[in-house]
This record gives sequence, structure tokens and C-alpha cells, in this order.
Amino acid sequence: MITNFRKALSLTTALVMASSAVAFAEPSAEIIEAAKKEGMLTTIALPHDWCGYGAVIDGFKKKYPEITVNELNPDAGSADEVEAIKANKDNKGPQAPDVVDVGLAFGPQMKAEGLLQPYKVSTWDEIPAEVKDADGFWYGDYYGVMSLLVNKDLVANTPKDWSDLLKPEYAGQVALAGDPRASNQAILGVLAAGLASGAKAGKDAGEAGLKYFGELNKAGNFVPVIGKSGTLAQGATPIVVMWDYNALAAKDTLAGNPPVEVVVPASGVLAGVYVQGISAFAPHPNAAKLWMEYLYSDEGQTAWLAGYCHPARFNAMSAAGKIPADLLAKLPPAESYAKAYFPTLEEVDANKAAVTGAWDSVVGANVQ
Repeated sequence: MITNFRKALSLTTALVMASSAVAFAEPSAEIIEAAKKEGMLTTIALPHDWCGYGAVIDGFKKKYPEITVNELNPDAGSADEVEAIKANKDNKGPQAPDVVDVGLAFGPQMKAEGLLQPYKVSTWDEIPAEVKDADGFWYGDYYGVMSLLVNKDLVANTPKDWSDLLKPEYAGQVALAGDPRASNQAILGVLAAGLASGAKAGKDAGEAGLKYFGELNKAGNFVPVIGKSGTLAQGATPIVVMWDYNALAAKDTLAGNPPVEVVVPASGVLAGVYVQGISAFAPHPNAAKLWMEYLYSDEGQTAWLAGYCHPARFNAMSAAGKIPADLLAKLPPAESYAKAYFPTLEEVDANKAAVTGAWDSVVGANVQ
């Protein structure tokens, strides 16, 4: 079972050195050839400004120009990805996803439902054991911490903590970056708010987070609109709760119009791990394996870091001197990550059940 990802990232140098030779492994010639013959890879839920996925996809295309990348529904949530695989079990056409990138809780769920197939990438040993399925059905890819993206043209006083958002001055300004009944990012945004109240991670924090957003909604501060850089710039959602890497990418995209600030709350600092997996019904299984090999290569991991995400192989690559200093300098202060809480899989599952099951009854805001 998954324990604390912070511990997982504290791999010993000996372990890193023992597995370093694996980092230079390449996908087999057989997989490369078979993937080229398939000629297509179908992804889903990969916005180009999420974790630097635009550059990641471009890098894959450049390396394997024989493979067309078919991108489905970039703004989908983790639950939508699950349903897309279920709905296309017998479909070998372009609407059937080959691969998924979902929240931690969804990986084991999809394995249990027979929706994933196992595959271990060449750099498997450098992915911490605590964030991967032992049989290779799913594996951690990157993580970030929950933050607030703030439109400084409309918000005079930047909130510093979750409790600040309840103040009257933030009326009609606070939004989540997804529907908390389906989006992993939004579900964990609720958990972070619950942790800030002092509740124990899991069901308790989920319920406390629901209570918090219920109060936020009752006060008129919560906006039932899925927050994005566009809605923030337009003024519909001046404050958006989202992962720090999404907030920092949005800051780059907006380029000062409007000026924004990215804040990691003083309390309830939550880290979230996402995982990769290959559909059990993938129309292009070899292209899917090649995609995974690219994502977990030095090039793919560095591209994620350039998108402000901490990649799964971060510690191993750091020990090997492969992390560019300029990329680290663009991230929030190290202390923001030092006090982050990495929930266990059990806690993530319990929170997800609490939030998705009671959002409508406790908060009553139809986010869309």
C-alpha cells in the first residue's frame, strides 16, 4: 500500500545508483517497430498547459513522426477518462483512448475494474515503489501542491490561507478548477481545505472540506464555474483553487494580462500524485507502451519539470545531476513543498468517496 510519498521521494543514494543504469535503457526495437506500424496514439484529458503536456506531445511527435497523436477531450477529468475507456471497450476507432493520466485514487480503481493492462517502462526501478502498482498496471508520473491563482486586477488583497477566502471581500470570486463530483483536482482541493481546518486526512478531512465549501457557498463567495486561466482573465473566477503547476503555467500564458499571483496556502498544504496507465482495450497497445517509455525517459521527465511538475524520477535524476537548475528556480519556494502532506491511497479513496457522494447535499452548487 502507498504510505507517504515524501518518504518515497527520500530514496537513498545507494538505491539511486543501483538503478541508474536502467535510466539509460531504450524501448525495445520490437516495440518501436510495432508502434510505427500502428501509426497512431490516442490520448485523453491532456491540456497543453497542464504539466507542459504541449511540449511533451511535441517531443514525442518529433521523436516518432510516424505516429499520429490523436488528442481527445483535453479538458476531461479523471472520472471522464474512466468512462471513456468503459464506453469504448469494443471500439477500435479514434474515440477509444490508449492511455490515461488520472488521479492517484483512480489507478487502483481502474485496475480492479479490469480497465488497465500492465507494462513496466525501462526506468521502472527509479519510480518509487510507494507510487506504483507492483505488477505495472499503474505508476506515478508527477506531483504538485494545491495553490490559489489570483487575478490582481480584481483582488486587492491576496488571500494567504484558506480561512481568508471566507471573508466578505472575496464575494463571488472563488472557484475550483473542476467539478468536484468528477475532477481529481477539484476533489483534492476540497481535501486541502479540510486539512486546513485541522481534520485528519481521508473521510474526516473530506467532510470538513465539504463543510468549508458549504460555508463558502452560503456566504456567496463560491462561484460554481470551472475555473481556468480564461475565466480568471475575464473576471468570472478571480480566484481559482488549482495545482501549482497549472497556476504557474496559467501565469505564463496570461503574461501579465491580467497580472496574477500564485499562492501556496499557509495551512492545508496538500500534495497530489497523478498516475499513468494503458487501457486494457487500447487499439494501439504498442504505441501506448512507446508513449510510456517517452514519458519516463530523461527527456519526458524534464519536459514535465519544465511544466512546473515534479516528475516521478525526480530524486534519481537529481542524484545523477540531470535536473537543470533554471527549472528548479522557477518553482515555488522549497519550504512550500517541505511542509506538504502526501495522503495515502486509503486517505485519497476515503476523501474521494466523501466528496463525490455528498457534494450536492452539503454544498449544493452545480459546478460546470
